[in-house]
Amino acid sequence: MTIITPLGATIPQVTHHLTPINGTEIHYVSAGTSGSPIVLVHGWPETWWAFRKLIPLLAETHRVYALDLRGFGDSGNAEGDYDEHTVAEDLHQFVEHLGSGPVHLLAQDISGGVAFRFAATHPADVLSFTAVESALVGFGLEALADVNAFGSWHVGFLGAPGIPSLLLPGHERDLIAGWAYPMMNGTDGAVTPADLDESVRTYSRADAWRGTEGLYHSIFTDKGSTKALAESNPLAVPVLAVGGVNYPFTPDAFRAVSAGEFTAVHIENVGHLVAQEAPESLAAAVLDFTAGVDEGLRVV
Repeated sequence: MTIITPLGATIPQVTHHLTPINGTEIHYVSAGTSGSPIVLVHGWPETWWAFRKLIPLLAETHRVYALDLRGFGDSGNAEGDYDEHTVAEDLHQFVEHLGSGPVHLLAQDISGGVAFRFAATHPADVLSFTAVESALVGFGLEALADVNAFGSWHVGFLGAPGIPSLLLPGHERDLIAGWAYPMMNGTDGAVTPADLDESVRTYSRADAWRGTEGLYHSIFTDKGSTKALAESNPLAVPVLAVGGVNYPFTPDAFRAVSAGEFTAVHIENVGHLVAQEAPESLAAAVLDFTAGVDEGLRVV
């Protein structure tokens, strides 16, 4: 593990790393010295910084790792593939790199599809699966692109190949601080001006939109592959689905791809950014869930 000086914002509890993974460089932070490992996977428009409040709460009893997906944050964003298949393989190789054995996996927002694909294709890597304010193609996510129903314009826009990279440089703050976070956040004070500065910093890098374009474009190129994978390889590990303002959207999606123990939690009076708005409530749900999984493994 190569330890680096933080390139942007940080918190005292974490160490920053940069390591080669699957043909790119992955930036991640680590915290905690004992307990089963937890890997945190951010959504959009986020980086590992979305977990700044959650990490210290989990690290009291777990080893915690939060990464920037390829094309996001301070991870590599050179020319290459940024589709769900590639990013899912990144997660597999990242877990191998950690060398901590199977992990509790938590994914939120758009990363739910990547995390599901990783867990379904590499089940030996995963102890449990937590989805936070997320969905899957074939199980509701595609509806978010339908602006004639309840969908949002940004899904199709961000998924149009090359369009974000063409139109968004120079307007990152307008989109992220002016529209996305105000629209998603339901808790006053949860996201500060400094937090927005950190998000804008990373999305203002050269070629910073490649990761976003890849994940959102995967919604439109899925062609039933997620549904087929769910039918052939449903999640056998315990699954926790956590919803905020969009509850029960997440439980409905991930219950459909789960073949084992399933738990749903509704964190009320928050918006979409659960980890940032209600870290204590999310931590309580995750710690209770992972403790049960760990205890079950010890009993067996």
